[in-house]
Amino acid sequence: MSRILPINLDALLHCRGVESERVEFKASWDPGTTGVQVLRTICAFANDYHNLNGGYVVIGVGERDGRAALPPAGLSAEDVEAAQQWIRGNCNRLDPHYPPILSPETVDDRLLLVVWAPASEMRPHRAPAEGGARGRYWVRLGSSTVDAEQRGDMLRRLIQQTARVPWDDRRASDARVEDLREAKVREYLRDVDSGLLDEPDARDVYRRMRITARVNDHEVPRNAGLLFFSSDPVQWFRGARIEVVQFAADRAGDVQEERVFGGALADQIRGCLNHLENLSTSHLQKQPDRSQVRGWVSYPLPALRETLVNAMYHRGYDVDQPEPTKVYLYPSRVEVISYPGPVPGIEHRHLVANAQVRAAPARNRRIGEFLKELGLAEGRLSGLPKVFRAMEENGSPAPSFDFDEQRTFFQATLPAHPEYGALSALRDAAHLRALGDQEEAVRRIESAWASNPASAILAREMIRSYGQGGEIGRAEDVLETFEAQGPASAASHVANTLVDVLLEAGDKRKAQELLKRDRPMMFGQDAIDAAILARRLRDSRAAHRYFERAGDAIYADPRALHEFAQTKIWLATEAHRRRQRESNRRFLTEARTLLERVIQLDASPTRHGWAWRELARTLNRLRAPFREVEDAYRKAIEHLPAEARFVRELETIRAARR
Repeated sequence: MSRILPINLDALLHCRGVESERVEFKASWDPGTTGVQVLRTICAFANDYHNLNGGYVVIGVGERDGRAALPPAGLSAEDVEAAQQWIRGNCNRLDPHYPPILSPETVDDRLLLVVWAPASEMRPHRAPAEGGARGRYWVRLGSSTVDAEQRGDMLRRLIQQTARVPWDDRRASDARVEDLREAKVREYLRDVDSGLLDEPDARDVYRRMRITARVNDHEVPRNAGLLFFSSDPVQWFRGARIEVVQFAADRAGDVQEERVFGGALADQIRGCLNHLENLSTSHLQKQPDRSQVRGWVSYPLPALRETLVNAMYHRGYDVDQPEPTKVYLYPSRVEVISYPGPVPGIEHRHLVANAQVRAAPARNRRIGEFLKELGLAEGRLSGLPKVFRAMEENGSPAPSFDFDEQRTFFQATLPAHPEYGALSALRDAAHLRALGDQEEAVRRIESAWASNPASAILAREMIRSYGQGGEIGRAEDVLETFEAQGPASAASHVANTLVDVLLEAGDKRKAQELLKRDRPMMFGQDAIDAAILARRLRDSRAAHRYFERAGDAIYADPRALHEFAQTKIWLATEAHRRRQRESNRRFLTEARTLLERVIQLDASPTRHGWAWRELARTLNRLRAPFREVEDAYRKAIEHLPAEARFVRELETIRAARR
């Protein structure tokens, strides 16, 4: 394990916590070819055009499809020594001089040389050209090292950065090295599995991590060091905190809860994310034709994580930015606001789904590096696509991102899942009913339905409410509206609710007509519910069709299995009356299998008792040995000893079998 590099070597080789564009692999060492390429790449990393804090060259490891070819080919001990001498000597020829950090390493008993080239405070640098020509300014563009002079105005923009060391890499002259907490630093090194953890001298660790710098005759922390490794960064940077405010029903000033997260930056982010995750509501439902469950959350955690981390990564922390990062929680959305706005080069058109985002230099290079090594931040340019993807996969509306013309703030808005607002309205209505305010409870549901007619949860609640009030016509109107505006996958779910209401109202004709409508997307639990409704209507053939459409969802539901078996028993009886012997036996055999499944599942004694009784009767009709019939009846009696009919039925069968 390296005691020179701050990053774990295995993570570096697999580009975990560091973008692949910041790592270059070289399979072997040759000063005439590899040496020239390495020198140019060191120059490019030192110039750090995109403010990513340089990068690494790993010599002795080839590249395959953009990844390290492992196990490594390795270098001889002589090549490692020769490469170090050549690199040190030729880096003196960079203009201005730049010394990278060289770290010989061993992986799988093979020798490697890792060249760490952090961003330089003396940029831009030039590397000597062949034949004594004027040196060239090399920069990193993706995973390639290119000549800045051959890339439009890239050289001009590189030179403009000369006097602009990113804020997080600057010296904090008003702080002391003692303001860094060694325990926090070592906790970080443990989290990233760095070999520097074994270094006993704390100040030497700080230097190697580049979180301190020399000023005249003493050392001071860098700003990034204070942000991540001091007890209270807000002493120096007033904006280094997160404020979370939860509002009720979007009414201005109606605050339910306020929380402030302070301390080291990574601790703030983790604490805030845990808080947001605890507030997020989950809803699970069975998937069609499979044993897994599928559902949605009010706000998908990957989207929350990326949005918050991006805000903390890309915001400003200097004296001109005293405002904290703000997270506003409304019933219908989450807003994350940071200061100031995005760096020049990022426009509104870059902040929509599937947009090509320009690779503009980052505001903070060390903050991003630490967050990525801790696994809190994603690779470069991958954050926004992940937010859009997480929201879409959750069934949520698309996020939006905004900033003002003066770029004084940046706001990310994550809309709640459509059904989350519905659940919130139902909770409010339940509270109002508990207080005895039935009319206001109904108005709350109606208001939510008016603003979200595509909500299946609200549609079902409206149908039940109108049904209880005898307003069947209004309940039917709700279904019609939902079928026009809601998702087709939920139409059966809502329609089943209206069928149930119609049955309760005694209108079997309308219930049967509605149940018979063709619904191609009815499956899973919706099909089970429809089958049970069909049994209430005494339509066993329709019930059988719906049970079959339920697929695998039925096999974990003891009630559904039991009722499916009863349906098959009824169909077997019908087949027997028509003298259809094969159909009769097939239905009975299938019923037996279903009942045997019921008694294996976790269910109530009543369910098991009746399942054993019906299994006994089915076995008798299949002319199974009497002992099997008797055993099944005895199991039924054990579960329900008060059911005298079980004993009478057993005695009747015993007499008939003699």
